[in-house]
Amino acid sequence: MQQLIRGRVLSFHADPADTADNHHYWPDGAILIEGGRITAVGDYADLRAAHPGLDAALQIDHRPHLILPGFIDPHIHFPQVQVIASWGAQLLEWLNTYTFPEEARFADPAHAARMADAFLDQLTAHGTTTACAFASVHPQSVEALFTAAEARNMAIIAGKVMMDRNAPESVLDTAQQGYDDSAALIARWHGKGRARYAITPRFAITSTPEQLAATQALVAAHPDCHVQTHMSENLEEIALTLSLYPLARDYLDIYESYGLLGPNLLLGHCIHLEPREIARMAESGSRAIFCPTSNLFIGSGLYDARAVREAGIVAGVATDVGGGSSYSMLTTLNEGYKVMQLKGQNLHPFAAFHWMTRGNALALRMEDRIGTLEPGTDADLVVLDSRATPAMALRMERATTLAEELFVLQIMGDDRAVAQTYVAGKAMKA
Repeated sequence: MQQLIRGRVLSFHADPADTADNHHYWPDGAILIEGGRITAVGDYADLRAAHPGLDAALQIDHRPHLILPGFIDPHIHFPQVQVIASWGAQLLEWLNTYTFPEEARFADPAHAARMADAFLDQLTAHGTTTACAFASVHPQSVEALFTAAEARNMAIIAGKVMMDRNAPESVLDTAQQGYDDSAALIARWHGKGRARYAITPRFAITSTPEQLAATQALVAAHPDCHVQTHMSENLEEIALTLSLYPLARDYLDIYESYGLLGPNLLLGHCIHLEPREIARMAESGSRAIFCPTSNLFIGSGLYDARAVREAGIVAGVATDVGGGSSYSMLTTLNEGYKVMQLKGQNLHPFAAFHWMTRGNALALRMEDRIGTLEPGTDADLVVLDSRATPAMALRMERATTLAEELFVLQIMGDDRAVAQTYVAGKAMKA
């Protein structure tokens, strides 16, 4: 069955920071979907003329709402759904007080399965159709998440965290166990449907040199997997990390010495970067992931988006729930705007909406499947109502351009502004 989704359609084909010719906008547009993929996009009247058989298609009219590619979240912690909004701690204390005890609960498959459903429901309620997620150290947490995503035909990148020191016994593995568990999960899930595996050493503080060597072996054996970890989030974290690896030139050098740098490496945070680290990230193609809500919430610091961009580093932007305080990519880019303001930088609404769609797809090297509305890509969509609340409706009375409308959504929007979310063409919101 073909579907025709009608509304005001917006999709980016280039970065607004690079060129004024960066998006397509159809005031009365439509997206033709078949078999979970986009087969055509354009003006509604033109599509009807080009496809005379559309009268037989299921037609859904979302006018006057905006339809965009579904949002992409490239750094989020699945086991922290009940850690979000935990009061008053810096990073290392926050991990030990809240995160590690909560992640220990994911040894229970029933709990992991319940949380997986709740987690994915939160994502789609907020317009997010793809996420790159950290699971817990327990393989059953990864099984639960991939199983729940498979039931929704949802694109998920995930991996069990590997951590063999500096945490409670209930959330530790060993170098060998981390390797064996990860290899088995890769064999079972990587490339199955829309699932992709991310090799996931949590960060250098919780991994011994032996475990990072095991990570290196996994990466060598599975070069098409993503690798996700954390780097340079917090000054106390950096000091402890370098004390554990005293021969390292800097934080990045630890990961570099184990052969982890490259376009598949996703480095969460990257706030306090040294010049050498910036240069090597750019040279190697390693990705930086900006997490503004958690950086502000935990008090870690202000990410320098301009320095990263000018160096030529590809960067994503993410919620980082549960350090991040919202599942909403709209709220995330609201906070990102403020971080950049404090750094004397600016974030145009076109750039913000590019970032949470095509930009994050580029960071994940998945732009051929998600992040745009190009024919052949997966039919992951978000439908946005810029008048979702009385305050937004009042502000919209004075908005006269598309950019102004997008900025209203970015600054005032949240899950209430998400009228519908489609995953592979299937509506997710009742």
